[in-house]
Amino acid sequence: MAKKKWTDLTTRQKSLIIAGSALDAALRVWAGRDLASRSAAEVNGPKWLWGVGLSAVNSAGVLPVVYLVKGRRARTSVG
Repeated sequence: MAKKKWTDLTTRQKSLIIAGSALDAALRVWAGRDLASRSAAEVNGPKWLWGVGLSAVNSAGVLPVVYLVKGRRARTSVG
């Protein structure tokens, strides 16, 4: 099957691609900012590895969700 060009896609298909890309970008930004604001002790696994994964791996939003659900430890409140 030949690849479709952008001009061959329907308006609905284009909208879904744009919405999916925007959601992925928003999740990456949210996860990246959260990771940057945490100490290494508040992250499950190596903090640097999460950073590389969030910035370099194309996961269609899956990796940021995995980080936000499983990669963070509860913050301890002082006081």
